[in-house]
Amino acid sequence: MKNKGVASAHIALIGCNLVWACDYPFYNLLLGRYISPMAMVCGSLIVAAVLSWIPALWQKREQIERSDWPTLIIIALLMGVTRKLLMMFGLSRTSPIDGSIIATISPLLVLLLSVAVGIDRFSTKKIIGLILGGIGAIAVVLTSTTPHHANSELSGNIMMICSGLVTALYMVFFKNLVSKYRITTLLRAMYTISTLAILPFGFKDLINIDFSDMSTPLYLAAAFVLIIPTYLPNLLLNYSLKYLPPAISSTYAYIQPILAVALSVAMGLDKLHADTIIFAVVLFAGVGCVITSYKK
Repeated sequence: MKNKGVASAHIALIGCNLVWACDYPFYNLLLGRYISPMAMVCGSLIVAAVLSWIPALWQKREQIERSDWPTLIIIALLMGVTRKLLMMFGLSRTSPIDGSIIATISPLLVLLLSVAVGIDRFSTKKIIGLILGGIGAIAVVLTSTTPHHANSELSGNIMMICSGLVTALYMVFFKNLVSKYRITTLLRAMYTISTLAILPFGFKDLINIDFSDMSTPLYLAAAFVLIIPTYLPNLLLNYSLKYLPPAISSTYAYIQPILAVALSVAMGLDKLHADTIIFAVVLFAGVGCVITSYKK
């Protein structure tokens, strides 16, 4: 049964990262042009909160211990609000290619945090991986200041790194709580709290969205990013954390830039530059060193 759960966890990770990979080009189509980042955050959290209550129609209610509520509130503000805001504002100021490549730094951040709290330790291979990954990530971020990277801004790339850091914090520090309750129970609490927290700040932007200038493809893109990427991928990610360690779960971020780059170029939203390819290879090599340092 456990082996079956582990296999399902790997499939879940592939699924959530495929969805997140589609986010980059679709968000790029909409953010700043038709929908503000704050409106996008508010709208997607409202949809996620509604979806999170659907399983309650057939599942028996699970009681959350009173002592766990402060931690759940922190999770909601961290993953539901802070990460989402950083990602939306970051993607509105960077290219989909740069954003998706920077997202692959998560395994390195997970390793650093895991070592810091004593659940992992450094090895020669991991240190080499961290150095290579750090060089690659910094290089991708700094190229946003060069003239031929007109679609990227330094501030946007920094926000994307901060978004990855928030995800790493969640995967390392809150794994035990994820394993304690049903995934649907955890997400229901998280998205309900997140929605209540963001509504006072984002509701005005949300109701002022002008849909009249949007074509049918843009409507479909808006429907996708508002409905799919928030609740479903996090459902799959939290399921994987029940069976797999954070360092392994985070490695599937590799899928995102491959698909995101292909979609962005195919849709004419961005161009793949030679320097970006070189720095991405250095970053991937670093993350690869960290991944292969684990015997299992």
